[in-house]
Amino acid sequence: MPTPQYKRPFDGIRVVDFSWAAAGPLCTLYLAMLGAEVIKIESSRSPDIARRGFYTPVADINASPNFNDVSINKRDIRLNITHPKGRDLALKLISQSDAVLENYRPGVMDRNGLGYETLRKVRPDIVMVSASTSGAKGPENHLGGYATTFGALGGMAHITGHLGGPDTEIWDSSDMRLGTGITFAMMTALYHRRKTGRGQHVDIASREIISSNVGDIFMDYFMNQRLARTRGNRDDIMAPHNCYPCTGDDRWISIAVQTDKEWQALCDVAKRPDWAKDERFADAYLRSVNQDALDALLAQWTRDQDAWELTRALQQAGVAAMPSLPADEIFHDPHSKARGIFWDVEHPKLGATHPVRPPWILSETPARPDRYGPMFGQDQEAILGEVAGLTKTELETLRGEGVFE
Repeated sequence: MPTPQYKRPFDGIRVVDFSWAAAGPLCTLYLAMLGAEVIKIESSRSPDIARRGFYTPVADINASPNFNDVSINKRDIRLNITHPKGRDLALKLISQSDAVLENYRPGVMDRNGLGYETLRKVRPDIVMVSASTSGAKGPENHLGGYATTFGALGGMAHITGHLGGPDTEIWDSSDMRLGTGITFAMMTALYHRRKTGRGQHVDIASREIISSNVGDIFMDYFMNQRLARTRGNRDDIMAPHNCYPCTGDDRWISIAVQTDKEWQALCDVAKRPDWAKDERFADAYLRSVNQDALDALLAQWTRDQDAWELTRALQQAGVAAMPSLPADEIFHDPHSKARGIFWDVEHPKLGATHPVRPPWILSETPARPDRYGPMFGQDQEAILGEVAGLTKTELETLRGEGVFE
């Protein structure tokens, strides 16, 4: 693939990446797309679980779409950090790097001789970002978890689900939120280092990132002593505010009305002046308390409408409305094409792949894909030769000693 010649924000920054699954790798994905050299550390004993797939099990660890999508532009080596020589090689790489990311439970890196205080001895200005379930400090720091538990501990699961129904498991969106939060923390620490020359250790509790995304439920509790619960797609102020069925198989439209003017516009599009005159829907408050009746009327109307045609009619009238799109429609959508949301990256095992670019476009230093997500240990000789200075003979000796297992 062509490589445009322009400098990116993180050109010249090297990151040693011990993270795995989705949240941590998403952070280093963004950094790699923006120019950083990311060296991913795996081992034969513990390859990244993303290599086995999340939605569909993958037999070949070099053919995982999930791993590829969060590993574009990265380099990959095998290194057993539980082996003394593996740890020493990791320290040698870190001594010539700018940042380290890991998402083990607190204490794992220390027990393997790779804690922050040790890293500072080989690289005084190193930035180390550690992301775990509950952070390094506090009585629950030993707890492990995945995206589902982060959502539960952070308060999001408690308000996610059908109106009045039980909590609903969420996981995909948690990892994406975490990855973005970790990226912000990493960038902040690197910026601080550039300004001051000092590194630092960033301690991230994944549950706290989730809590920061639902801050309004805490504000409601502090001010009103109310505990938010599941409410489906409804809003406290806007009504109607929901997903409504349309013609076709599993077709839906989201509609949100904030003002009386927007409500009148919706009634005009629906050709239902009686709705506009109905005293139950006379203002925002009444529409809110009568949402059951309101939703029933709208659903009866929308189920005979085409989602896209209704979207265009409502948008033209000034009403916020959008169809609920499945993955294939998003991929083929002309707007997605115009904005280049999906990149074209050829993969030696998967063939043509289409990873999603970062959710922003920089006018002067845009992200770009330089290569596919690496094969397992693909850059072993190159990195350990270039950065660690090992000869092929030394590499073979270390391989025989189990350092790369």
